[in-house]
Amino acid sequence: MLDLLWLIPTLPLAGFAALVLLRPGKRTAAVLGVGSVGLSALLSAWAALTFFVSPPPGHAYTETLWTWMSVAGFSPKVALRLDALSLLMVLVVTFVGFLIHLYSAEFMRDDEGYGRFFAYMNLFVSSMLILVLAADLLLLYLGWEGVGLCSYLLIGFWYEDPANGRAARKAFVVTRIGDTAMAVALFLLITHLGTLDIQELMERAAAQWPPGSGLAVAVALLLLGGALGKSAQLPLQTWLPDAMAGPTPVSALIHAATMVTAGVYLIARTNVLFAIAPPAQLAVAVIGALTLLVAGFSALTQWDIKRVLAYSTISQIGYMFLALGVGAWSAAIFHFITHAFFKALLFLAAGAVIQALHEEHSIFKMGGLRHELPVTFWTFLIGAGSLSALPLVTAGFYSKDLILSRAWSLPAGSPWLWAAGLIGAFITSLYAFRVVFVAFFGPSRGLVRRRPGPGITIPLVVLAFLSVTGGWLNTPPFLGNVQLLSRFLETTLPTSTHEAGGGTGELALEGAAAAVSLLGLGLAYLLFLRRRRYAERLAGTAIGGILGHFWFSGWGFDWCYDTLLVQPYLWLARTGKDDVIDLFYRAVAWLSRVFSSGLSLTENGRVRWYAAGLALGAAIVFAVVVWS
Repeated sequence: MLDLLWLIPTLPLAGFAALVLLRPGKRTAAVLGVGSVGLSALLSAWAALTFFVSPPPGHAYTETLWTWMSVAGFSPKVALRLDALSLLMVLVVTFVGFLIHLYSAEFMRDDEGYGRFFAYMNLFVSSMLILVLAADLLLLYLGWEGVGLCSYLLIGFWYEDPANGRAARKAFVVTRIGDTAMAVALFLLITHLGTLDIQELMERAAAQWPPGSGLAVAVALLLLGGALGKSAQLPLQTWLPDAMAGPTPVSALIHAATMVTAGVYLIARTNVLFAIAPPAQLAVAVIGALTLLVAGFSALTQWDIKRVLAYSTISQIGYMFLALGVGAWSAAIFHFITHAFFKALLFLAAGAVIQALHEEHSIFKMGGLRHELPVTFWTFLIGAGSLSALPLVTAGFYSKDLILSRAWSLPAGSPWLWAAGLIGAFITSLYAFRVVFVAFFGPSRGLVRRRPGPGITIPLVVLAFLSVTGGWLNTPPFLGNVQLLSRFLETTLPTSTHEAGGGTGELALEGAAAAVSLLGLGLAYLLFLRRRRYAERLAGTAIGGILGHFWFSGWGFDWCYDTLLVQPYLWLARTGKDDVIDLFYRAVAWLSRVFSSGLSLTENGRVRWYAAGLALGAAIVFAVVVWS
């Protein structure tokens, strides 16, 4: 079965080609779009079963399709590698992607660009699968740029609205900053190590670069720059909230479950480079900790339900970066998996609410929806609970608390990083249940005009189930110490020695994490359901108003970039449009107009003048010939 690995990314790509070339009707477009990703998911499951039952030698399988090029000893291959890390990524991308495609078949049925939407979505899934299966960094970069292109196309899908076009361009430009840094890193790697094959590259880097060497640190920081752009981490996080301009399934697929976690995958895949560059790995942890706090406070002030979830995504990826930075590699991937389940669920449930209320996004214009949309309410509640890491009953509890435990106990961790994660957990619970209590409880404020059908309900229920049971892959010692995921990833990622100090220390860490989650829920109940006037009074104070506006605007990052970068660039462009270089081209244009005017004077309609002109011209030519 593993020799058919190439079909997994090829099937969605074939679906894209068929949708673009055939331009079928809506029913056929849905079959092609959903079916191609569904077949890819089935092949992924089959590959996983084969991998588990009969592991390949070295617990990794590489399929070389062809040699891309061969220049001066540089011969990158178009090759796919399946190991524990890429297998888990493929399973999440295909199965969550399939559920989102199934949801989209109903959600987008009234849109005129139905076939175009599925074409873009299929191309994205194919690009993401190429990214995670690539055995070579050059092929990975191809998938990396592919998901960036698809992100631009899908964010600006409703391009008739100029605001959507601006959001798409913003995402494209900001992520290109990180992509440029990554490209420079690839140039350095090929120049100094002579290969971009990931496995061979890691071996050569460990052998040739001593820990802490300047070149290793530079390459790791450049790769980190690429990861920051794709995963929307400080200071390149500003594009993601605006990316909510795209259709809701786009937010669920690209900006919750897959593309924004590409940076997490890149760092995990190149873990050797970061291990020999401690300053870069520390930067990963610090940036993750700062990002989860900055985004968490911003989420607390948003009124658009999708923007709350967008900032939440930035914050949760911050947890993954925190885990990577302290060396808890498997914990980061564990949170990636659970996050894909509960965040996709939250976005899809939010989409069902928005559509039911005729495109209403404000949570303050909702209310009482738990009675009108019971399935949507319960699934959203499960997603919010998992996001908040409610203890014992949600998948998010097991993955987030594992990160907090490692941030405290591992040698690369620290009490400061742990405290940042703990505060972030409290804020997460507070803003998640703020949405629940404001949108689904209290008096009804909006008329439900459309109720979700089976195509929307089934993905919600399946994702809700996974948002509860997904955490059972890894449980703490006092809950059975199941380590299925960690042991599976040991064949690919470095193991991290847990030094929590025994049962009492472990229980204390878990208890603290559970307590702040429940405290956030309780405070949200008090402020946004039981005593809403308290929240209104707090927001009405001078300090509350200033902080609320500051957090709502994303801590002023957009204003800062616009003031320091965008406006000066536009001023230079306006000032430079009449520079001296343009004088030459304007002179050429002026001469062309003069000659054109002169020649036009000869066209006077008098035949005798034309005949005389011909005679004169012939005489001149004859004279030149004779003279020469």
